Amino acid sequence: MKIAAVEVQFQPADVVALPRDPAPASPRKPFLPIALFCLLALLASALAEGRRWSAERKEARAAAQLGMSEKGKITLSPVSRSLIPMPPGVPSAHASALAPVAGDRMLAFWWAGSRESGPDVKIYASHSTGGRWGPARVVASRESLGAALGFGVRRVGNPVAWTGRDGTVHLYVVTTGMGGWAAARIVHLVSVDQGDSFKVKRLLPMSPLFNTSVLVRTTPVALADGGWWLPVYFEIGIKYPMLMSFDRDGDPRWLARIGNRTTTLQPTVLPVSATETHALMRDNSDERRVQHAVSRDGGQSWADMPALNLPNHSSSVAAWRLNKGGFVLLHNPGQGKNARNVLRLSSSTDGVTWHRLFDIANGTVEDEFSYPTLQQVGDELHISYTYRRQAIAHNVYRINYAEAPR
Repeated sequence: MKIAAVEVQFQPADVVALPRDPAPASPRKPFLPIALFCLLALLASALAEGRRWSAERKEARAAAQLGMSEKGKITLSPVSRSLIPMPPGVPSAHASALAPVAGDRMLAFWWAGSRESGPDVKIYASHSTGGRWGPARVVASRESLGAALGFGVRRVGNPVAWTGRDGTVHLYVVTTGMGGWAAARIVHLVSVDQGDSFKVKRLLPMSPLFNTSVLVRTTPVALADGGWWLPVYFEIGIKYPMLMSFDRDGDPRWLARIGNRTTTLQPTVLPVSATETHALMRDNSDERRVQHAVSRDGGQSWADMPALNLPNHSSSVAAWRLNKGGFVLLHNPGQGKNARNVLRLSSSTDGVTWHRLFDIANGTVEDEFSYPTLQQVGDELHISYTYRRQAIAHNVYRINYAEAPR
């Protein structure tokens, strides 16, 4: 399977460099009062957090936009709809991810348990071969991650997956050792047997705040050099999106903040040209619209743009650049208590103006169809999403391009 790549130019000096091996923390002095220590640590972390984004960036280079395919308007025709098998006796599921692997197979990942943040939550996976999903199996848990990392893991959350050019499957999982999601870390696992087994590779070096309060949610983006971008976000007090670049071996090389807003999270990234990239974000402000930022230097610096004319009542979105041109977006258009009972698919020719194609799912006020994920394989668009918090749904559509008028 081939995933379209975008030629991206990097200038690492313009972004935050990532050390291979973070320096060990200074030992505590036994006589230091706990309150004073916590206050000083918080102040130092805040200063470090502000300083790392205050460096002046070079002026962005202009880039031409990539429009819709010459073949014209896109249409989608349904191929299949299914629910991925749940583990027996497990009532709740959420936050799915998809990754294509060799042999025309698809991997799905999600968390499932009694409830979100529950002690029994685990990361599950399933293989799809010939359109049929296999049984769910555990690939990560509090116990397995804690044993590999050498410290206790209290919660397990969102998974995000990516298949490298060499076939290695990279799985990023949100975990916490204490507190809520604001104390989260990202664990990087790898599989060299197409997702049959995983080993912990590292904790991602993300934040000076004890390397915590950083999460993942949305699909990475392929780069022409064999590397990829991983969208991430910071969440403690304020919320903001970031972009981490990986080389073809899966090692992090730089980290950049997306815009200056402090109420956006869960970015989904759309490459538009060799240097121009758009990011669409979940909105946690009173504006309640899909937020938008643009980079014109290959993801290194970002400018906040006006919000899109799409409602967003703090719900995750997913966007994808199609191989032959054009863009698609999955989002929840509702607001208020029923904000996630409709999941809509929209299309765009420029990543800014979006038009409704159709609703993937539509239910009652109590229903939830949320946290979507997109993957393109050949001329097929694969979609997974949370189905009523009880299962993960998987829809496949064939991508058709109408002939453009001459």
